[in-house]
Amino acid sequence: MSPTEATSTAPQARTAGADEPSVDDLLDLAVGALGGARRDGQHQMALAVTAALETGDHLLVQAGTGTGKSLGYLVPAVRHSVLEDERVVVSTATLALQRQVITRDLPLVADALAPRLPRAPKIALLKGWHNYVCINKVSGGYPEDEGATLFDLGENAGAAEHPALGGTDRPGTGESLGAQVVRLREWAEETDSGDRDDLVPGVTDRAWRQVSVTSMECIGGKCPMLAECFPERARALAREADVVVTNHAMLGIAASGSPNVLPEHDVLVVDEAHELTDRVTAQATAELSLATIEHAARLARRHGGVPTTDLDSAGQALATFLVTMPEGRFPRGLPDEARAAVAAVRDASRALLSVLKPDTTTAKGGGAEGGLKMAASAMLILFEVADRMAADPDDNKHTVLWCARSEDRRGTPMTRLHAAPLAVNGLIRTHLLSGRSAVLTSATLALGGSFDPVARAVGLEVRADAEPVGPSGEAKPAALSWHGLDVGSPFDYRKQGICYVAKHLPPPGREPATDAQLDEIEALITAAGGRTLGLFSSRRAANAVALAMRERLDVPVLMQGDDQLPTLVAQFAADEPTCLFGTLSLWQGVDVPGPSCSLVIIDRIPFPRPDDPVRSARSDAVGSAGGNGFMAVSATHAALLLAQGAGRLIRGTQDRGVVAVLDPRLRTARYGDFLARSMPDFWPTTDRAAVVSALERLRGA
Repeated sequence: MSPTEATSTAPQARTAGADEPSVDDLLDLAVGALGGARRDGQHQMALAVTAALETGDHLLVQAGTGTGKSLGYLVPAVRHSVLEDERVVVSTATLALQRQVITRDLPLVADALAPRLPRAPKIALLKGWHNYVCINKVSGGYPEDEGATLFDLGENAGAAEHPALGGTDRPGTGESLGAQVVRLREWAEETDSGDRDDLVPGVTDRAWRQVSVTSMECIGGKCPMLAECFPERARALAREADVVVTNHAMLGIAASGSPNVLPEHDVLVVDEAHELTDRVTAQATAELSLATIEHAARLARRHGGVPTTDLDSAGQALATFLVTMPEGRFPRGLPDEARAAVAAVRDASRALLSVLKPDTTTAKGGGAEGGLKMAASAMLILFEVADRMAADPDDNKHTVLWCARSEDRRGTPMTRLHAAPLAVNGLIRTHLLSGRSAVLTSATLALGGSFDPVARAVGLEVRADAEPVGPSGEAKPAALSWHGLDVGSPFDYRKQGICYVAKHLPPPGREPATDAQLDEIEALITAAGGRTLGLFSSRRAANAVALAMRERLDVPVLMQGDDQLPTLVAQFAADEPTCLFGTLSLWQGVDVPGPSCSLVIIDRIPFPRPDDPVRSARSDAVGSAGGNGFMAVSATHAALLLAQGAGRLIRGTQDRGVVAVLDPRLRTARYGDFLARSMPDFWPTTDRAAVVSALERLRGA
């Protein structure tokens, strides 16, 4: 896409005073310190960010790969925080970008700008409580929890990190649980940060749970190790910093209304902003199962010394209903009998909560008090989840409820109830964007050539179908002032890449791959000489194609799941003939410049699954209000993933290659043009012979 503005008038940055360094000059300083060259799009972005911060406006800025967007927002953010004495919070979606910002980009900017500013800027990193080792627990002042589950993993344990919500567990090291805990205890005595990500090699979630607590489990001011507390120290540093780096999981907690999760701030910068709504939704999604009920009851008995007969009975009654309940969404709320069973869990947990309240008159001390806090925390979460699910359907219209079945890590069947908000735009607007200036940036924000879909998703536009009148009949909030800017990319996509749509293939069906698709993939990979990243809509399809290509071709074919993802990506980048096939984890974040990635294959348009409970509910809500639910939800989701997936091809000015989409609907369907406008502006073709010839030339170059 060429650089465009979504509105005809954008706020203009005020002219810097005589003693104030301009953002242009400061950006040149920072880029020079990094050894880079001036990029017009980066300067355009920095000026727009500066203007937004000075006017209090909200800015959506699309900055293509190679723009250098991190410096494009960090330089104006650091400048503004020091000159205006206003704290800036910067949030990223991935750990990789968070590490890059806090360990390289931000310190470089701070050092480069310090001589030109009235004082040196102060920076800090802030994560969820559970990401730091608990010194009190390590020293024996807090009980270990051998039965840790997803239910009590706490802050920053959403979909990005836990397999039950679509992520991946932390890799093991081959050590036993005991050996990992021993190593953790030794590390806790020497670490300066207590931050889990500073531990190399890492440990499993279960091992980490033995040396950490959630914020709700922390005994706070009563802790004898308060002066040495790592999460408290991180929060103290954040309260004094000019720029604080955090993550989208923390934004999700803040958006859910939890107070004091983030320090007071006047500016919010959201990098990788295309993931914000999904991360907020994940943090606001609750789960109820027999395992979570039994876990809370076990803690209550062990650390609270109270009988849990009523809760045990309510849990077993609910489990009986769960076995017979159908999988999928409940459009009209839980069935009456199931809702009554959940209500019984709610009532039993509420009764236990009053018993588990800490005795403020008697100090039990150490592990006893910590154990009681752990039990009370688990019971409070159980009560809140059950209370949310047991609400009257008429009062619960804006909650999505569904039943899901899976297996735990031991292969035991599990049935769970889930609850998620129908929409999160109101939460984002109210708790994250209102009352401050916000900059949301990504390489993919203008979907279908427009910023409107993303603006609506984060609450910058108020639609009648997305934002209900409040329970007291108060008026809907006014839309926040915003504008969008696309600063383009330094890459010449038309000259560097081809977008090939295999229009002659039949539309994809239920099978993971047809013979025609396999023939097409074989021909393309042969022409490219390997060097292929295969992006598939399902693990079943990725596995089927990988196995077929291993039989048909003599180039190495790696498959997601063969090893840890960073290891597979490194092998793919190091050996040119190698191919790498996988699913959603590969659609975003894979950065392999050079000839190793000369062909990106996309098997089908990545629409969400028809049985996706949250997206199907949102689509129905838009349709009920007179809108086009398919375009607002399914097509927008597909456009974002297509833009991200196609963006894996060109990562540098010397890269050349082909994105091959094996789904003819990108050319033949009415919505195809909307999807195509969301992708990089490659040279388009449906001519297979021309594409094969181009790949063969690239292979011989």
